[in-house]
Amino acid sequence: MKHPAFPHIVLTIRVKILILFLALSLIALALTGYFAFSAITNVGSYAQGSSEALGKGVVNDSSTALLSLGEAYLVRISADQANFTDALFEDTDAEMEIFDAQTAELQRNSPVVPLTPVYPATAPPSNPKAGAVLYFAPGATATPGSDEARTLAGLADGIKAIYTSDGDLTSVYVATDSGMMLFYPGEGNFPSKYDPRVRQWFMEAESEKNIVWSDAPYVDADNHGLVMTCSEAVPGPEYGTWVIATDVSTTTINENFIGKSLGENAYAVLINKDGDVISRPGQSVGNVTWDEPFNKENAFSSNASDLRAVATNMTAGMTGIGKVLFNGTEMYVAYAPVRSMNWSLAISLPVSQITQPVQEFTGKIEGATQDTRMHITAQTDWLKEVFAILFVAILLFVLLVSVVLSRVITRPVQQLKEGAEALGEGDLDFRVEIRSGDEFEDLGSSFNAMAEALRVNIDNLRRTTAEKERYSKELEIARSIQTSFLPERMPEIPGYDISAVMIPAMEVGGDFYDIIPTAEGKCVFVIADVSGKGVSAALFMAMSRTLLRAGLEGASDLAKALSTANRMITQNAPSSMFVTVFSAVLDPVRLTLACTNAGHNPPLVVKGDSGEAVFLQERGVAMGVLPDMEGTPEHVYLKPGDLFIMYTDGVTEAFDARYAAFGEDRLVRVAQEYRTLSAGEVRDRIIAAIREFTGSVPQSDDITLVVIRVLPQTGSG
Repeated sequence: MKHPAFPHIVLTIRVKILILFLALSLIALALTGYFAFSAITNVGSYAQGSSEALGKGVVNDSSTALLSLGEAYLVRISADQANFTDALFEDTDAEMEIFDAQTAELQRNSPVVPLTPVYPATAPPSNPKAGAVLYFAPGATATPGSDEARTLAGLADGIKAIYTSDGDLTSVYVATDSGMMLFYPGEGNFPSKYDPRVRQWFMEAESEKNIVWSDAPYVDADNHGLVMTCSEAVPGPEYGTWVIATDVSTTTINENFIGKSLGENAYAVLINKDGDVISRPGQSVGNVTWDEPFNKENAFSSNASDLRAVATNMTAGMTGIGKVLFNGTEMYVAYAPVRSMNWSLAISLPVSQITQPVQEFTGKIEGATQDTRMHITAQTDWLKEVFAILFVAILLFVLLVSVVLSRVITRPVQQLKEGAEALGEGDLDFRVEIRSGDEFEDLGSSFNAMAEALRVNIDNLRRTTAEKERYSKELEIARSIQTSFLPERMPEIPGYDISAVMIPAMEVGGDFYDIIPTAEGKCVFVIADVSGKGVSAALFMAMSRTLLRAGLEGASDLAKALSTANRMITQNAPSSMFVTVFSAVLDPVRLTLACTNAGHNPPLVVKGDSGEAVFLQERGVAMGVLPDMEGTPEHVYLKPGDLFIMYTDGVTEAFDARYAAFGEDRLVRVAQEYRTLSAGEVRDRIIAAIREFTGSVPQSDDITLVVIRVLPQTGSG
């Protein structure tokens, strides 16, 4: 190859590229200088105009957005407060359901002496929380000391527990058809003519036969002010109907629930489905006594159409917000339903409280826009000066250095291109010759070294690929052989549905299961897990399975057969390898399983009728650890519909991305939920639950399941 007769000049490629760039850019700099200078001026003017327009747009958009956010926030607060209030009544309903069961149970039993003292209403305790009070209304048919009175007094511990556990309650009490009332805290200051049997809460509970809330507040006879009562009738076979009840004061509702976290300018109101006001700030008893009706306020009584429109939406159970004029002040009213009571809660807030931050924000944006305009003007002037200086300097530099450069830089590139094309066509013996005295010469040497390394690597890759294909084929054969160890199909046992599966974590695994016929028409179900994974575990599994099947098949003494198999496994087990085994002898006629556990996961029994889940308690030492194996079989008595699930630790120890295990609790929930399905469907549901739990995490251990389901008897329902 001939070389140009130029001196061998050593220059870096960076210098050559820079020189060429300057030569080519000389004309471009001269032509574009003027246009660039003019463009800076135009950009500055455009930036100022855009900044001002943007500022105005931001003001408009931000104001609208802030108002929308404020309204949305107020709606969300009203919904949160409504849900919070809803929880009060739902919790009280739940407490009443529990107390209902306790009261009904106490009515059916003999009188008990409570730990909480019970005082007569005529001599209440000095500290009301020291005990309960038993009150007899005028005309009561029950008498102190009677069986009903003593039975009622036995509820003192229960009503005290409810009051103590729920700090929102004013009082808890029980009234009877016979005219008695047990009351806690024991204040005992009832009016002389007070009769609970004629109170609305008592009569409505008797009529409705379920939990009843008073539809509006009323004046409490025990000087607790305005209260709401939750009551429920508890009919009894001997003493007639008892009514259990709790009081919640409107003060508690207003201060602790609907009025919480609203701020001093907010105003919360709770109304029922008819628009009657249940609770609001400043609500008081006034001069109304306990035996007089409390004058209800109604949201529809206002002359303002906007207030009535909001009340209409509230009583319709809607969630939303509206603007109303109240006492000369424009107000936002956000409302949401209290669904458990069919009530609605409203929160009002002056509109100015939301618009004031918007106005402040608008002023800040306008000030920032003015500052931006001044800054752009200053920066534009400075940029013009800098650009003029740089342009002159670059132009002079281009004129001074744009003298030399030819096509020196292109020849090495062409040679490298030819070399790359040759390698692409498969000619791994092609080499390039570059003598440029710069980085291209180093690149040529690297290219030749790469070509040689590529040739060697391809030869190695061919050998490695052939070896890997041979190894994969051997593993595929090993997996096929291991699969052949498993039963081809489940035995057909009348009255039983059986299904099993083994899913290895690698190409081959260490789990196996087997079903072995024995003497007297019985059948042995075996599930095992060899320590470790992969090829070594698979080989040990094959040996263990062969020894177990040889010992158990046709054996009459299963304990002796297992002991013999354990001894042979121990003698032939490699160091530190063992196998956990669970075996169950099924007597299909007697519906029994005689179970032996050698260090394996305890199987799960799920009752078909109740869904109760029980893990077997029998434990033992894994086979291959000790030469002698002792243990007493654990007997399981099955019923139609029962599930018996055997599994390996690959089920309960399947991990998700956070290293949390699937666990026994999830296995129990899946088995209970699908216990009425076939054995195959139960198996598939468990596998699906494991896959859903682990997600994309690779399977970490072999998974094996054996599901035995006792079929329900025909006509058992």
